[in-house]
Amino acid sequence: MRRLTVRRESWPLAQVFTISRGSRTTAEVVVAEVIDGPYRGRGESVPYARYGETVDAVQTAIEAMAPEIGAGIDRVELQAKMPAGAARNALDAALWDIEAKSTGKSVCRLAGLDAPGPLVTAYTISLDTAEAMGRAAAAEAARPLLKIKLTGEGDLERVRAIRAAAPGSRLIVDANEGWSAEQFERYAPDLAGLGVALIEQPLPADEDEALAHLPHAVPVCADESCHTRDGLDRLVGRYEFINIKLDKTGGLTEALALAVAARAQGFRLMVGCMIGTSLAMAPATLVAQQAEFVDLDAPLLLARDRQPGLRYDGSTLYPPKPVLWG
Repeated sequence: MRRLTVRRESWPLAQVFTISRGSRTTAEVVVAEVIDGPYRGRGESVPYARYGETVDAVQTAIEAMAPEIGAGIDRVELQAKMPAGAARNALDAALWDIEAKSTGKSVCRLAGLDAPGPLVTAYTISLDTAEAMGRAAAAEAARPLLKIKLTGEGDLERVRAIRAAAPGSRLIVDANEGWSAEQFERYAPDLAGLGVALIEQPLPADEDEALAHLPHAVPVCADESCHTRDGLDRLVGRYEFINIKLDKTGGLTEALALAVAARAQGFRLMVGCMIGTSLAMAPATLVAQQAEFVDLDAPLLLARDRQPGLRYDGSTLYPPKPVLWG
Protein backbone atom coordinates (compact mmCIF):
# COMPACT_ATOMS: atom_id res chain seq x y z
CA MET A 1 0.00 0.00 0.00
CA ARG A 2 1.33 3.41 -0.92
CA ARG A 3 1.88 6.01 1.75
CA LEU A 4 2.59 9.73 1.68
CA THR A 5 5.01 11.92 3.58
CA VAL A 6 5.17 15.72 3.35
CA ARG A 7 7.80 18.12 4.64
CA ARG A 8 8.74 21.76 4.29
CA GLU A 9 12.26 22.95 3.61
CA SER A 10 13.99 26.33 3.61
CA TRP A 11 16.88 26.94 1.22
CA PRO A 12 18.98 30.11 1.60
CA LEU A 13 19.58 32.25 -1.47
CA ALA A 14 23.06 33.34 -2.48
CA GLN A 15 21.91 36.96 -2.20
CA VAL A 16 18.72 38.96 -1.75
CA PHE A 17 16.35 38.42 -4.66
CA THR A 18 14.01 41.31 -5.48
CA ILE A 19 11.11 41.72 -7.91
CA SER A 20 8.42 44.40 -8.17
CA ARG A 21 6.39 42.77 -5.37
CA GLY A 22 9.16 42.49 -2.78
CA SER A 23 12.36 40.73 -1.71
CA ARG A 24 13.30 37.35 -0.31
CA THR A 25 16.38 35.68 1.16
CA THR A 26 15.19 32.06 1.22
CA ALA A 27 13.26 29.64 -0.97
CA GLU A 28 10.45 28.04 1.04
CA VAL A 29 9.43 24.75 -0.57
CA VAL A 30 7.20 21.76 0.16
CA VAL A 31 8.31 18.23 -0.72
CA ALA A 32 5.85 15.36 -1.20
CA GLU A 33 7.13 11.80 -1.18
CA VAL A 34 5.07 8.78 -2.25
CA ILE A 35 6.43 5.50 -0.94
CA ASP A 36 5.50 2.08 -2.26
CA GLY A 37 7.64 -0.75 -0.89
CA PRO A 38 11.24 -0.08 -1.97
CA TYR A 39 10.23 2.75 -4.33
CA ARG A 40 10.09 6.43 -3.49
CA GLY A 41 8.79 9.17 -5.75
CA ARG A 42 9.41 12.82 -4.94
CA GLY A 43 8.00 16.16 -6.00
CA GLU A 44 8.78 19.70 -4.90
CA SER A 45 6.57 22.78 -5.10
CA VAL A 46 6.96 26.43 -4.17
CA PRO A 47 3.88 28.07 -2.58
CA TYR A 48 3.41 31.58 -3.94
CA ALA A 49 1.67 34.37 -2.02
CA ARG A 50 0.62 36.12 -5.27
CA TYR A 51 -1.79 33.22 -5.81
CA GLY A 52 -3.01 33.11 -2.22
CA GLU A 53 -0.75 30.21 -1.23
CA THR A 54 1.17 29.66 2.00
CA VAL A 55 3.56 26.91 2.98
CA ASP A 56 1.17 25.82 5.76
CA ALA A 57 -1.85 25.64 3.47
CA VAL A 58 0.00 23.77 0.72
CA GLN A 59 1.41 21.26 3.19
CA THR A 60 -2.05 20.72 4.69
CA ALA A 61 -3.64 20.25 1.26
CA ILE A 62 -1.07 17.61 0.33
CA GLU A 63 -1.41 15.80 3.66
CA ALA A 64 -5.18 15.64 3.16
CA MET A 65 -4.56 13.48 0.09
CA ALA A 66 -2.93 10.67 2.12
CA PRO A 67 -6.03 8.42 1.96
CA GLU A 68 -6.27 8.92 -1.81
CA ILE A 69 -2.58 8.10 -2.24
CA GLY A 70 -3.05 5.01 -0.10
CA ALA A 71 -5.96 3.95 -2.28
CA GLY A 72 -3.80 4.19 -5.39
CA ILE A 73 -4.94 7.42 -7.04
CA ASP A 74 -3.24 8.03 -10.38
CA ARG A 75 -2.20 11.25 -12.11
CA VAL A 76 -5.36 11.54 -14.19
CA GLU A 77 -7.59 11.19 -11.12
CA LEU A 78 -5.42 13.70 -9.27
CA GLN A 79 -6.35 16.43 -11.77
CA ALA A 80 -10.01 16.16 -10.74
CA LYS A 81 -9.33 15.81 -7.01
CA MET A 82 -7.15 18.91 -6.53
CA PRO A 83 -7.15 22.40 -8.06
CA ALA A 84 -4.19 23.67 -10.03
CA GLY A 85 -1.44 25.08 -7.85
CA ALA A 86 1.61 24.22 -5.82
CA ALA A 87 0.01 21.42 -3.76
CA ARG A 88 -1.07 19.43 -6.83
CA ASN A 89 2.28 20.07 -8.50
CA ALA A 90 4.24 18.35 -5.72
CA LEU A 91 1.96 15.29 -5.78
CA ASP A 92 1.83 15.12 -9.57
CA ALA A 93 5.63 15.11 -9.74
CA ALA A 94 5.87 12.45 -7.03
CA LEU A 95 3.43 10.20 -8.89
CA TRP A 96 5.36 10.54 -12.15
CA ASP A 97 8.60 9.80 -10.29
CA ILE A 98 7.37 6.69 -8.48
CA GLU A 99 5.91 5.26 -11.66
CA ALA A 100 9.23 5.78 -13.41
CA LYS A 101 11.17 4.15 -10.60
CA SER A 102 8.80 1.21 -10.15
CA THR A 103 8.54 0.42 -13.87
CA GLY A 104 12.13 1.17 -14.83
CA LYS A 105 10.87 3.53 -17.53
CA SER A 106 11.84 7.19 -17.68
CA VAL A 107 9.15 9.85 -17.32
CA CYS A 108 9.77 11.00 -20.88
CA ARG A 109 9.07 7.46 -22.08
CA LEU A 110 5.95 7.21 -19.90
CA ALA A 111 4.75 10.53 -21.34
CA GLY A 112 5.48 9.54 -24.94
CA LEU A 113 8.14 12.22 -25.31
CA ASP A 114 11.51 12.14 -27.04
CA ALA A 115 14.53 11.86 -24.78
CA PRO A 116 15.35 15.34 -23.44
CA GLY A 117 18.49 17.19 -24.38
CA PRO A 118 20.45 20.08 -22.87
CA LEU A 119 18.78 23.48 -22.63
CA VAL A 120 20.05 27.04 -22.47
CA THR A 121 18.45 28.81 -19.53
CA ALA A 122 18.10 32.49 -18.81
CA TYR A 123 19.92 33.89 -15.80
CA THR A 124 17.97 36.40 -13.74
CA ILE A 125 19.22 39.85 -12.72
CA SER A 126 17.40 40.87 -9.54
CA LEU A 127 15.69 44.27 -9.30
CA ASP A 128 17.93 47.05 -7.98
CA THR A 129 19.26 50.43 -9.05
CA ALA A 130 20.48 50.80 -12.62
CA GLU A 131 24.07 50.96 -11.41
CA ALA A 132 23.81 47.83 -9.28
CA MET A 133 22.01 45.90 -12.01
CA GLY A 134 24.68 46.94 -14.50
CA ARG A 135 27.37 45.57 -12.19
CA ALA A 136 25.43 42.33 -11.74
CA ALA A 137 25.05 41.98 -15.50
CA ALA A 138 28.75 42.63 -16.08
CA ALA A 139 29.56 39.67 -13.84
CA GLU A 140 27.26 37.48 -15.98
CA ALA A 141 28.03 38.99 -19.39
CA ALA A 142 29.23 35.66 -20.81
CA ARG A 143 25.75 34.18 -20.41
CA PRO A 144 23.76 34.07 -23.68
CA LEU A 145 20.39 35.01 -22.12
CA LEU A 146 19.69 37.37 -19.23
CA LYS A 147 16.31 38.00 -17.65
CA ILE A 148 15.89 41.43 -16.07
CA LYS A 149 13.47 42.11 -13.22
CA LEU A 150 11.80 45.52 -13.61
CA THR A 151 9.23 47.57 -11.72
CA GLY A 152 8.15 50.84 -13.40
CA GLU A 153 9.86 54.24 -13.43
CA GLY A 154 13.58 54.07 -14.10
CA ASP A 155 13.31 50.80 -15.99
CA LEU A 156 14.77 52.09 -19.25
CA GLU A 157 17.85 53.24 -17.35
CA ARG A 158 18.13 49.79 -15.81
CA VAL A 159 17.97 48.07 -19.18
CA ARG A 160 20.42 50.52 -20.75
CA ALA A 161 22.91 49.83 -17.95
CA ILE A 162 22.56 46.09 -18.46
CA ARG A 163 22.85 46.33 -22.23
CA ALA A 164 26.07 48.33 -21.86
CA ALA A 165 27.44 45.79 -19.37
CA ALA A 166 26.42 42.70 -21.37
CA PRO A 167 26.41 43.70 -25.05
CA GLY A 168 26.42 40.12 -26.34
CA SER A 169 23.54 38.72 -24.28
CA ARG A 170 19.93 38.37 -25.41
CA LEU A 171 17.59 40.08 -22.97
CA ILE A 172 14.17 39.31 -21.51
CA VAL A 173 12.51 41.89 -19.27
CA ASP A 174 9.95 40.96 -16.61
CA ALA A 175 7.88 43.62 -14.87
CA ASN A 176 5.85 41.14 -12.76
CA GLU A 177 2.67 43.19 -13.36
CA GLY A 178 4.48 46.38 -12.34
CA TRP A 179 3.75 48.63 -15.34
CA SER A 180 0.80 50.69 -16.44
CA ALA A 181 -0.50 50.59 -20.01
CA GLU A 182 1.05 54.02 -20.55
CA GLN A 183 4.46 52.76 -19.42
CA PHE A 184 4.24 49.73 -21.68
CA GLU A 185 3.40 51.93 -24.67
CA ARG A 186 6.22 54.32 -23.78
CA TYR A 187 8.90 51.73 -22.99
CA ALA A 188 8.36 49.07 -25.66
CA PRO A 189 9.89 50.90 -28.67
CA ASP A 190 13.01 51.81 -26.70
CA LEU A 191 13.31 48.27 -25.40
CA ALA A 192 13.12 47.00 -28.97
CA GLY A 193 15.96 49.36 -29.84
CA LEU A 194 17.99 47.92 -26.97
CA GLY A 195 17.59 44.44 -28.41
CA VAL A 196 15.11 43.11 -25.85
CA ALA A 197 13.66 39.87 -27.21
CA LEU A 198 10.64 39.47 -24.90
CA ILE A 199 8.56 41.47 -22.40
CA GLU A 200 7.08 39.28 -19.68
CA GLN A 201 3.81 40.20 -17.91
CA PRO A 202 4.02 44.00 -18.11
CA LEU A 203 0.49 44.74 -16.82
CA PRO A 204 -1.55 43.35 -13.91
CA ALA A 205 -3.34 40.17 -14.92
CA ASP A 206 -6.77 41.74 -14.41
CA GLU A 207 -5.85 44.78 -16.49
CA ASP A 208 -4.16 43.15 -19.47
CA GLU A 209 -6.96 43.75 -21.97
CA ALA A 210 -5.13 46.96 -22.90
CA LEU A 211 -2.45 44.82 -24.54
CA ALA A 212 -4.92 43.89 -27.28
CA HIS A 213 -5.15 47.55 -28.32
CA LEU A 214 -1.50 48.61 -28.07
CA PRO A 215 1.31 47.99 -30.59
CA HIS A 216 3.83 45.32 -29.57
CA ALA A 217 7.26 46.53 -30.57
CA VAL A 218 8.56 43.49 -28.66
CA PRO A 219 6.67 40.18 -28.26
CA VAL A 220 4.80 39.94 -24.95
CA CYS A 221 4.57 36.89 -22.70
CA ALA A 222 1.77 36.03 -20.25
CA ASP A 223 2.92 34.79 -16.85
CA GLU A 224 0.57 35.76 -14.02
CA SER A 225 -2.20 35.89 -16.65
CA CYS A 226 -1.76 32.23 -17.68
CA HIS A 227 -2.17 29.21 -15.40
CA THR A 228 -3.93 26.32 -17.19
CA ARG A 229 -5.70 25.57 -20.46
CA ASP A 230 -8.89 27.12 -19.09
CA GLY A 231 -7.54 30.65 -19.43
CA LEU A 232 -6.05 30.48 -22.92
CA ASP A 233 -8.93 31.94 -24.94
CA ARG A 234 -8.87 35.31 -23.18
CA LEU A 235 -5.16 35.72 -23.92
CA VAL A 236 -5.52 35.60 -27.71
CA GLY A 237 -4.59 38.97 -29.19
CA ARG A 238 -2.98 40.14 -25.94
CA TYR A 239 0.14 37.98 -25.87
CA GLU A 240 2.41 36.21 -28.32
CA PHE A 241 3.95 33.89 -25.69
CA ILE A 242 2.81 32.12 -22.55
CA ASN A 243 5.07 31.20 -19.63
CA ILE A 244 4.36 27.68 -18.38
CA LYS A 245 5.26 27.10 -14.72
CA LEU A 246 4.44 23.83 -13.02
CA ASP A 247 3.43 25.51 -9.77
CA LYS A 248 0.75 27.38 -11.74
CA THR A 249 -0.46 24.46 -13.85
CA GLY A 250 -0.55 22.09 -10.88
CA GLY A 251 2.11 19.80 -12.28
CA LEU A 252 3.70 18.26 -15.33
CA THR A 253 0.50 16.51 -16.42
CA GLU A 254 -1.39 19.77 -17.04
CA ALA A 255 1.76 21.56 -18.20
CA LEU A 256 2.21 19.12 -21.09
CA ALA A 257 -1.46 19.48 -22.05
CA LEU A 258 -1.22 23.27 -21.81
CA ALA A 259 1.80 23.30 -24.12
CA VAL A 260 -0.11 21.36 -26.78
CA ALA A 261 -3.22 23.53 -26.47
CA ALA A 262 -1.25 26.78 -26.49
CA ARG A 263 0.69 25.90 -29.61
CA ALA A 264 -2.57 24.88 -31.32
CA GLN A 265 -3.90 28.38 -30.62
CA GLY A 266 -0.79 30.03 -32.05
CA PHE A 267 1.05 30.87 -28.84
CA ARG A 268 4.79 30.47 -28.56
CA LEU A 269 6.24 28.98 -25.39
CA MET A 270 8.41 30.00 -22.49
CA VAL A 271 8.96 27.68 -19.52
CA GLY A 272 9.77 29.26 -16.18
CA CYS A 273 9.93 28.48 -12.49
CA MET A 274 9.51 29.72 -8.96
CA ILE A 275 12.62 29.83 -6.79
CA GLY A 276 13.20 26.24 -5.72
CA THR A 277 15.80 23.50 -5.89
CA SER A 278 16.76 21.15 -8.71
CA LEU A 279 13.96 18.80 -7.65
CA ALA A 280 11.40 21.45 -8.63
CA MET A 281 13.17 22.18 -11.94
CA ALA A 282 13.53 18.55 -13.05
CA PRO A 283 9.96 17.94 -14.36
CA ALA A 284 9.95 21.35 -16.05
CA THR A 285 12.95 20.36 -18.19
CA LEU A 286 10.64 18.01 -20.11
CA VAL A 287 8.14 20.74 -21.04
CA ALA A 288 11.03 23.10 -21.76
CA GLN A 289 12.15 20.94 -24.68
CA GLN A 290 9.33 22.62 -26.65
CA ALA A 291 10.05 26.20 -25.54
CA GLU A 292 11.79 29.06 -27.32
CA PHE A 293 12.74 30.65 -24.00
CA VAL A 294 13.75 28.66 -20.93
CA ASP A 295 14.02 30.22 -17.48
CA LEU A 296 14.99 27.42 -15.10
CA ASP A 297 17.86 29.11 -13.28
CA ALA A 298 16.53 28.96 -9.71
CA PRO A 299 19.19 26.53 -8.42
CA LEU A 300 21.86 28.98 -9.63
CA LEU A 301 20.37 31.60 -7.29
CA LEU A 302 20.63 29.40 -4.19
CA ALA A 303 23.50 29.42 -1.73
CA ARG A 304 23.45 25.61 -2.08
CA ASP A 305 21.33 23.16 -4.05
CA ARG A 306 19.95 19.70 -3.37
CA GLN A 307 22.51 16.94 -3.88
CA PRO A 308 22.56 15.33 -6.28
CA GLY A 309 21.02 18.13 -8.28
CA LEU A 310 20.78 19.16 -11.89
CA ARG A 311 23.98 19.75 -13.80
CA TYR A 312 24.55 23.33 -14.98
CA ASP A 313 27.52 24.20 -17.19
CA GLY A 314 27.34 27.98 -17.32
CA SER A 315 23.85 28.54 -18.70
CA THR A 316 23.53 25.05 -20.18
CA LEU A 317 21.16 22.87 -18.18
CA TYR A 318 21.26 19.09 -18.56
CA PRO A 319 18.30 16.71 -18.07
CA PRO A 320 17.85 15.17 -14.62
CA LYS A 321 19.40 11.86 -13.67
CA PRO A 322 16.99 9.24 -12.27
CA VAL A 323 18.55 9.54 -8.83
CA LEU A 324 17.15 13.09 -8.66
CA TRP A 325 13.82 12.58 -10.44
CA GLY A 326 12.18 10.83 -13.34
